[in-house]
Amino acid sequence: MAPYHVFIWTCFCYIVIRVVPLSELTFLLYTWPTNASYITFNVCVFSGSEPPLSPQVVEEGGEEEEEELSGGEESDLRTPSGRGSLLTRRGITLRVLLKDGLVEPGDGVLSIHYLGKKFVGDLLNDGKIRWVETGQIFNSPSAWATHCKRLVNPAKKSGCGWASVRYRGQKLVQYKTSWLHKYQPRIDASNVLSLTDISLVPRRGDRERIPVRYCTLGTRDAARDPHTLVELSAFSAINRFQPFNVAVSSNVLLLMDFHCHLTTSEVVGYLGGRWDTNTQLLTVLRAFPCRTRLADRDSASAVEEEICQNLFMRGLSLVGWYHSHPRGPALPSLQDIDSQMDHQLRLQGSSNGFQPCLGIICGPYYHGNQGVASTITPFWVVPPPEQRPNDYGIPVAVEVTYVQDNFLTSDVLNEMMLLVDFYRAAPDLVQFHQFWCPDTTMMDKIKGSLSGHAPKDQAYSQILEHVYNQLINTH
Repeated sequence: MAPYHVFIWTCFCYIVIRVVPLSELTFLLYTWPTNASYITFNVCVFSGSEPPLSPQVVEEGGEEEEEELSGGEESDLRTPSGRGSLLTRRGITLRVLLKDGLVEPGDGVLSIHYLGKKFVGDLLNDGKIRWVETGQIFNSPSAWATHCKRLVNPAKKSGCGWASVRYRGQKLVQYKTSWLHKYQPRIDASNVLSLTDISLVPRRGDRERIPVRYCTLGTRDAARDPHTLVELSAFSAINRFQPFNVAVSSNVLLLMDFHCHLTTSEVVGYLGGRWDTNTQLLTVLRAFPCRTRLADRDSASAVEEEICQNLFMRGLSLVGWYHSHPRGPALPSLQDIDSQMDHQLRLQGSSNGFQPCLGIICGPYYHGNQGVASTITPFWVVPPPEQRPNDYGIPVAVEVTYVQDNFLTSDVLNEMMLLVDFYRAAPDLVQFHQFWCPDTTMMDKIKGSLSGHAPKDQAYSQILEHVYNQLINTH
C-alpha cells in the first residue's frame, strides 16, 4: 500500500475504535474505498443550501402570470476583486445597487402589483424596504413580495422578488441586468492576472500596516486603501450587547490553523454548524478549507458546490467563513468589513428572522503574535447608525466559547492530508525546515500552535506526527 493509504487506514482504525458509534460503522465500511481516495470536500457560497444559479431575467409581463424562479433573488452572483472574493461571491442585493448608484433611496419608489392589488414601499438607505401601509421593515424584495402576495393569496409560494417589485415603475430585475452589463466586463478583465499576480505577491505593507481606530474613518472614501486594517470595537463600547452566543469546536480551530500555516498566500474557508433560535447559540462544528487558488474561478465554483453538498449531507448549515492574514495582524480590513456585512445579509437571505454569520481571521506568521500560537480573531459587523448610512460598518469582537473535542475525527485527518497534497508542489508552500525565529523552526511553530487546539485524547499526537512528516517530505 502507498504511504498515504497506510496513513488513512491507520486513521480509520483509530477513529472506528475510539469514535464511531456501532450504528455508523456499517456505513463507513461500505463507503471506505471512496472515503480513502482523494475526495474533494466543497464549500457553499452564502446563498443558503442551493448551489448558485446563473443570472435569470424575467421578461415584462403581468405579475399574475410571472415565472417563478427557484433561485429567488439570491441567484445572481457578483464576483468583486479582492481577498477571497472569488470564493465568497456576493449576491446582487439592493444594498449593492445602492452602493453602485443604480438606484437611490426614496419614499414610495417601490411597488408591487398582484391580482389587482397594489402595494407601495419605501427604499431605505441600508437597502431594506419599508411597507408604507404598516411601516413593517423587510430585508429583501423577496421577503416583501412573498408577504404581500400571501395576504392576497395564502397558497402563494415564494418566488423571485426582483421580478415582482418595481422601482419607479420598472422591474428591479432590469436594474440587476444593468448592473451585470456595467460591471461584468470589469470582472472578466481581471482574468488576465496570473496566479502569481494574485496569490504570491505580498500585499503592500503586509507587515507594516498599522491598524486604525474605527472612529477615525468617517464617511466612506473611494480614495482610501481598501486594505486598511481596522481595530475591533467591543459591543459595550457601542452601547450594545452581543446578540448571540458562539461555541467553536477545537477541531475547527485545528484544521483552520493548519490550513493557514501551509502557505505564505492568503487562504479562505467556510464554517459549518447550527443556529438555535431558542437559545440564540451559534455552534461551529466543521471547517471546510477551500483547496483552490483565488484566481482559479472554474475550480472555485466546483469547490463551492461540493462544500454545499457536504454541508447538506451532514445536516449542517453554513454559519460563517474564515481567511488568513499570513504575515499581518489578524484584524479586518475595510474590504473584509464590507465582505462580512454582505455575508451577514446574504446568509440571512429572504427571511426576516435573525441568523448570525461569523467571520474569523487567522494570523499565523505575524511577528507581533505572542509566542508560536496563531492569533485567531472572531468578528462581526454592526451596520452604521441610521443617521450616517454612508459610514463603514463597525467591526466588533465576538466573545466565543471554545469547546475541546474528545477526539480528532476522520474528516479532519483526511482533510489535513488533502491539504498537504494540494500544496505539495506550490511555490508558496512554507519551508518548514527554515527558522521562524532563533531556535524555532517553522515546523516547531506549527506544532506549537496546533497543540493549543488538541483534543482530550492524547493519542492524536501520533497521527499528527505522520502529517508533519509528510510536510517535511514535500520539500
